[in-house]
Amino acid sequence: MLAALAAGTGLVSAATAAALWLTSRPGDAGRLSDALAGVAATLPQGWSEGAVPPVTGFTSVVRDGHGGLVMARPVQGPVEDAEKATREAAELYSRLLLRGDRVTVVEDRRLPDGHTRALRAEYQDVVNRPAYLRVMLLTREARPVLLVGLLQPEETRSRQALDAVMTSLR
Repeated sequence: MLAALAAGTGLVSAATAAALWLTSRPGDAGRLSDALAGVAATLPQGWSEGAVPPVTGFTSVVRDGHGGLVMARPVQGPVEDAEKATREAAELYSRLLLRGDRVTVVEDRRLPDGHTRALRAEYQDVVNRPAYLRVMLLTREARPVLLVGLLQPEETRSRQALDAVMTSLR
């Protein structure tokens, strides 16, 4: 009796999963909507919203399943100096997430509504491949938001995809 119940439960689960897979349209994009940070975006194919951000204080995360992730969190109060705040956040998250033997700034520029800074970490060991970190501070009047993107291993195509996801968050 117990075996029949277990088999029936497994059959129902398999049928449900198959139905969901068959009815989903190929290329359906995921969606991110983070009311606390005030950001939303349609995600490109291969990216999906995660359940819990890996860093405390962030309110949402999206992942690509190949080493890329983007996290968002609201910033309390107005931002007086976006460049300085972005630089400080990049240094903090570089120490926490990259821990590279050599970390270089690959981009640091003003945005129409904030600032962005990107870093590349290299490692002396043979196991770790280079990593990429982008920090974006969007200084919107009503709700400033901090975005942190991390990619390991860092590759040109993956970096472009990560940057595209980050710039699509509004």
